[in-house]
Parts: sequence; C-alpha cells; structure tokens
Amino acid sequence: MKYRNLGRHGLKISEISVGTMFHGSYIPREDSTKVLAEALNQGINFIDCADRYGIFDSELDSDKRLRAEIILGEFLKDYDREDLVISSKVFYKMRESPNSGGLSRKHIREEINHSLEYLQTDYLDMYFCHRPDRDTPLEETIAVMSRLVDEGLIHYWGTSWWPPVMVERTIALAKEMGHHPPAVEQPPYHFNARFIETDLFDVANYHGLGITAFEALSGGFYTGKYINGVPEGSRGSKTHFVTQERLEARREQLQKLIEIASSLDIPLCQLALAWVLRRPEISSTIMGASRPEQVVVNAGASDVMLDHDILDQIEEVLGNKPVSQFR
Repeated sequence: MKYRNLGRHGLKISEISVGTMFHGSYIPREDSTKVLAEALNQGINFIDCADRYGIFDSELDSDKRLRAEIILGEFLKDYDREDLVISSKVFYKMRESPNSGGLSRKHIREEINHSLEYLQTDYLDMYFCHRPDRDTPLEETIAVMSRLVDEGLIHYWGTSWWPPVMVERTIALAKEMGHHPPAVEQPPYHFNARFIETDLFDVANYHGLGITAFEALSGGFYTGKYINGVPEGSRGSKTHFVTQERLEARREQLQKLIEIASSLDIPLCQLALAWVLRRPEISSTIMGASRPEQVVVNAGASDVMLDHDILDQIEEVLGNKPVSQFR
C-alpha cells in the first residue's frame, strides 16, 4: 500500500481507504469487522465514517440498523489507535428536533461528543461538514470547527461535497478570522462523475487542500459484476447506484472498460481506482466493500500504474472530459 500526504499537510493516508457507509445496515456487524480487519491487513490506515452511517436507510427496519460508529469503535479497541486515521462527519438530523441537524455550534458540539463516545476515542483525525448548511452563518461553523482543532478533539476539519466556490470562500474567511481553514474536501469522483476536474482541483492545488474522493466504483457499478443484469437481492438491487436503466445506457462503455482492464490483466475495479489515483490532487480514494476478498482486490489498485496510452484509451471510451467555460 502506498501513502500520500493530505494535500500539503503532514498527515499521511493510504491511497486506498475504506468507507463504512453501509456498515450496520446492509453490512452486518460481523461482516463489517472482517472487512475492517482485512483493510488494516492490506496496509490501509484511513477509515472513513459518519454519524448517520448505518442508521440512515429508512428502507430497513430500525432493529436491523446499527450506527456504524458503534461497530467501528468496538473494532478499534483491538488495534493501536495512534497508527490509524479515523474520520467522521456532521450535518444531518439525528433526531426529530428543530436544533438537530445543520452546522450550528449547538449541533456540531453535540455530535462531536456523540461520535467520540461511540468511536471510543479521544480525538478524530478528520472531521467533515457533511454538506453545506445555508441556514447557519459560515463564520459560526468555521469558528466552532477551528475551536475543536484547538481543543485537540480533531486534528483537521474539512468539507464534503461542497461547491468549490464555497470551499474557497470558507478558506479565505477562516484565514481572515484567524481560524484554522478546512484542510480537506470529500467529493464523489469516478469515470462518469468528473465535475471536480474543472474547479476543485485548482482550489486544491492553490491552497494545498487534500481530497479524499469517494464512489470510485460507483456503488459496485464499476466492478463489472452487474454487466449482465442486477440480480434480485444483490447489494446493487438495494441501492440507487446500480439500476437496469443505467446499465443499459452504459453497457457498451462498461464492456470497453472491462476490455482495457483485461489487456492489463487486472479487474475493472482496479482500473477504476487507479484511474482516480492518476491525479496527484487525490489524497485517497475511499472504497466500499462487504467482504474481505473485495478489500484484497481493491487494495491491489495501489500498485497499478496507468501509462499515457491506457489513459488515452480510457478517455476515448468515456468521451466526457469536462471542459471549463473559462479558458
């Protein structure tokens, strides 16, 4: 496993990291523990979580849902916390109350306490504002997140899926206020979600911002396992990532990408992850896995280098390279 700095910050994180979005819901506790153990065995040191992971899916009965932070906290007791990079997120409503949710001082303070309790740790390495909150003054959010850094409860704070212009505004405002600016942004990024290439990469390069991208496999779509259809009862059938309509629309593209991967003697999932990592602005790509063997294969993408010829072939197949309207 290779490691990269979080932008121009000193923190080093594994190129491939593991997310816990479905841990506690579609991925039960026992399977989650096996996945996390194999991730660490593969040299992965960054585990990404959020306060709502495991409990957000209303399609599952409440007795079949468990907060992912609880599972992760129990898991961490058997490992050296100092060797790991743990993140969580705050924004979404956690209960029916007018002050639950958003990025107010009150909600952030409540949720950092809950997250630390459930994760059974004294600090988070990264703490993300899960989405923008347009009902709370940006100054208030910046001040409380910066204060958490000063108190040692978090080491870095960041944003997740924020518009690049808002990320840059936040960095500038934080510096103007004398506070710690966000150090990392977490957006989706995969073969057919490339919007961050036009603006966010520029912001990251200028400010030294780290990027921990998610959805490189688009919920399993870019593993190729659904090319012949979405089996009833599969994870793909239970989430919005893989639909029959999407499969039909992109079947030819998917087949050509599989052929490129085969020419390199690697699976499509490794091609997809390595393609994301081709950009130096990416600090880490967060993968999801429901079984340990998937972790092993995905982690192997850290050793895959794509030359210019292969990248040109992929670009020709995709035909979607974003072009900024400003030249």
